[in-house]
Amino acid sequence: MRAMIDIFHSQILFWMAWVIIPIVMEIVPTIGNFFVLLKRRVIGHKRKKLVYFPEITLIVPVYNSEETLYNCIKSVNDSDYDSHLIYIMLVNNQSTDGSFNEFVRCQKDFPKLTINWLNSEQGKSKALNMALFNSYGKYIIHIDSDGVLHPQALTNMVTQFEQNEDCDCMTGTIMTNPDMIDATKGFGRRLLRKLEFFEYCQAFLAGRNFQSEFNTIFTLSGAFSAFRKSAILKTQLYNTDTVCEDTHVTFQIRDTLGERVELCDDAYFFVDPIEDMNRLYIQRQRWQRGEIEVMHMFMEKRLKSRGFISDAVLRLLMYDHTFAFPRMIWYFALICLAFVNYPIKLILVSVLLMYLLYVVATLLLYISIILFLSKEKRLRRYYARKWYLIFLLPIFNFLVFWFRFAGIVNAIKSKQTWRTRNLSEEAAAAREVIRQDFSKAETILSRWRDEVNSDVEIKE
Repeated sequence: MRAMIDIFHSQILFWMAWVIIPIVMEIVPTIGNFFVLLKRRVIGHKRKKLVYFPEITLIVPVYNSEETLYNCIKSVNDSDYDSHLIYIMLVNNQSTDGSFNEFVRCQKDFPKLTINWLNSEQGKSKALNMALFNSYGKYIIHIDSDGVLHPQALTNMVTQFEQNEDCDCMTGTIMTNPDMIDATKGFGRRLLRKLEFFEYCQAFLAGRNFQSEFNTIFTLSGAFSAFRKSAILKTQLYNTDTVCEDTHVTFQIRDTLGERVELCDDAYFFVDPIEDMNRLYIQRQRWQRGEIEVMHMFMEKRLKSRGFISDAVLRLLMYDHTFAFPRMIWYFALICLAFVNYPIKLILVSVLLMYLLYVVATLLLYISIILFLSKEKRLRRYYARKWYLIFLLPIFNFLVFWFRFAGIVNAIKSKQTWRTRNLSEEAAAAREVIRQDFSKAETILSRWRDEVNSDVEIKE
């Protein structure tokens, strides 16, 4: 009997804590998502070809975009959407480089496009709001200046709008540019960019695709999003009190106006891949801070009107932020278990099993994404050939978890700002804190030694 109790405490409870919880919280939902995505792909809405296309406004925020602006506008010009129906507004937010010269160059090289330049010195949110009031046409589409549109992106997005009157807000599918990834020098940097590409595919073609089915998209992508003009002008527009103004608008459309927010899964927008680990650290911290800020603005109403079970967005927040702290404790506890009589073999097998479960979940999403890319043979082939990243993405996600966790901590202890310390700066600050702590300890020890030695000399 005693032996059975020991086995229960040393092994069964261990497996329940370290394996069953991740299965329930992450693996099982992923399997459910997979079948929903299959159903969405097979029985998805079939679009008919439009006879009439409306006028649209493209709003492009510009901030020191000299190197990318021309290619961005060129991708609009190369789109299969009629150039005479596109009105482009370049909203300049205090650029200090040659962005204006690129605007002039675009006007000369793309005469069929109507391109206007607006100056703003009040920050990105207010600049976007000014553009909204000066826009015209039936739909307003935002794209970042550091990316390029797929030739059919605008047509696919407007077609989905026109054939779905219930949808007033839409996000496109964001991917990092495959050509730039392949041109990257250095094995480590190129691998980081491939993992980012893989992650973006999962985030949009799996994550937001699933959320779109149930109208639970947490945030639009500011890089490529679209609105019915009649809907966006009913909101409070872009909020200046958060670094994630796109998330705030998403909540206004869905929660305040009660309208649908969807993904257009075949409207692709290719952005520049991440520069390095420092940039990734800053980016994920900013996203995490923005999510917390926006949820704080809308949380009171959600808690009063809905429950945890019925509100998918509230469940996501609780898991994504509240559950982050016990996850952190678990990771550190794994190390400690080796010192409290838990067999090292049991700990290692547990970690390996969890890793393999995450690999299986990634594989399921990999299969569903290939199905959604069936119409884009080149893109599908590029993604499919990255199958080996299935084994690396769980490790990448583990790393990103810590970056996002740092964002939670910094959001709690520091004021809102666009400028945050990168990974190298954080590491240097940590080393300085450790140095100071050890310096203080050394000072105290030195004083104790002096006191002890002084007492010895007096006695002699």
